[in-house]
Amino acid sequence: MKILTAQQMREMDRLTVEQAGISYATLMETAGSRVVEAIISSYGEVAGKSFLIVCGKGNNGGDGAVIARGLWLRGAFVKVQLHGRLADTEGEAHANFEAIRQLASTREVLFTDDEQSFHPERLHPPRMKDDLFKMPDFIVDALFGTGLARPIEGKLAQVISRINDYRNYYGVKIIAVDIPSGLSSDTGQPFGPRIEADLTVTFTAPKLGNVLPPASDANGILVVAPIGTPDWMLEEECPSDVFLVEKREVADWLKASRRRPDAHKTSVGDVLLIAGSRGKTGAAALAAESILRAGAGLVTVATAQSAQSLLVNQTRPEVMTESLEETETGAISEQALVRALQLAAKRTVLALGPGLSSEEESTRRFVLEFVWKRTAPIVIDADGLNALAPWPEDLKGTEELPIIITPHPGEMARLTGKTNAEIIADRIGFAREFSQKHHVVVLLKGSRTVIASHYRIRGEESFFSGVHLNPTGNAGMATAGSGDVLTGLIAGLLAQRLRPADDEAMISAPRDAAIAGAYLHGLAGDLAASKLGMRSLIASDIIAHLSNAILQVGGEDEKGTSSAIRQI
Repeated sequence: MKILTAQQMREMDRLTVEQAGISYATLMETAGSRVVEAIISSYGEVAGKSFLIVCGKGNNGGDGAVIARGLWLRGAFVKVQLHGRLADTEGEAHANFEAIRQLASTREVLFTDDEQSFHPERLHPPRMKDDLFKMPDFIVDALFGTGLARPIEGKLAQVISRINDYRNYYGVKIIAVDIPSGLSSDTGQPFGPRIEADLTVTFTAPKLGNVLPPASDANGILVVAPIGTPDWMLEEECPSDVFLVEKREVADWLKASRRRPDAHKTSVGDVLLIAGSRGKTGAAALAAESILRAGAGLVTVATAQSAQSLLVNQTRPEVMTESLEETETGAISEQALVRALQLAAKRTVLALGPGLSSEEESTRRFVLEFVWKRTAPIVIDADGLNALAPWPEDLKGTEELPIIITPHPGEMARLTGKTNAEIIADRIGFAREFSQKHHVVVLLKGSRTVIASHYRIRGEESFFSGVHLNPTGNAGMATAGSGDVLTGLIAGLLAQRLRPADDEAMISAPRDAAIAGAYLHGLAGDLAASKLGMRSLIASDIIAHLSNAILQVGGEDEKGTSSAIRQI
């Protein structure tokens, strides 16, 4: 699902009118109807409930007027507050405000605009037909739409504050139209007062402000509602290269990598994990189990010699281990390079970094040489990335030997020479730039994990560059070892998709494995949090819920079917 900027959304509306023959009036009517449907779907029937619809003068306010009419037709009590003069509204918005003004002669509808001396400290007009609206059940925010480019000030800032008070102190539910007023569509960074919504209904496609934190925290539950723009138009005419990961994409990945009836352990992936050091074997154990839970047939952990015996006791019995030469402090040394490359020679996928330790110069040299001389795709995380920081200018991924990196913002800052604050302020931009420059898949961790990729389309001179945002996961996953689980999950998924028969799939397989891994990792964390709560969630809980996450996405086919022969 593409994620749009405000300008791209305006262009899609224009093309819908010109090429699909759908008028602006129809788009507004459909948008309002979709919000009413979302309200009913989320909160039940509206008959007898009271709604305050707070509107601006533009098209977002016009949507609000349509919503008010739709709610009234379903038996709700509706009050519309237009912040501006009715005489100053234009086009489809004006027509819909006029319709509401005429309905205001009925007992169930109230209408005010700025000519009636509205005061922001009162969310109801001074003269009431009755007491139904003094404390509304719902407030619909239709003040500003996707075009806001500056902070809201003055009276409207007071209105936003008052609306939020109704939510926070009285439990009134807030529904935002397209995007909560006060947010920009084009950034995840709030820049002033904004509505804190319980439900946001955005049209055609999500906007960056709908999905990028911290701005997206103000959206509440996000519903994406089609209003008439054809799917082919979004696909072919919209230049956005930012996408929201959908469940169906991950289901397709699981289907494509599903085990064949004649599968054996080497045919479904053999992973070498180079991880762990003295005192840091837990990270290796978590990553190794995650590789197996992802479905890979074999995993071997190569670790520092003095760490091997403890790792054997910590990890699953299915995991194989190998020892490598170490430094005096118990980290893998550069003398281990030859043995490590021998172990890696016949593996499907390599993973490097969890618990490795990067303080020793010998370990750093080992990591750099191993990455350069490897003969298989690799996933690099944690101390593997720290050992490479700053990233060597001439180190690039290729079609045959792709590289996936999974940094958190601090690690990304060390790789690029930027500050942590700079990375957090523009995760999409830095992930995209790094991916394009070094031809690697970048999975930049955080709330709404960013996956950026850049690869050549087979048989063509063109390149695909894109950014995907992962919608799953929760704050409980901010716990030691969570990233190690993700590293193992991506390596295990990728190992199952790199069979020789899947040669064409190898081009996008690293990106797709990173996307699927991020989604399933977050979903497993969500399932764990739903049972245990976020506060007590630990990385092992994520692993424990991976199977359920895979079943939830892949469906009954993930359980397999019996191949027994029955005699009749």
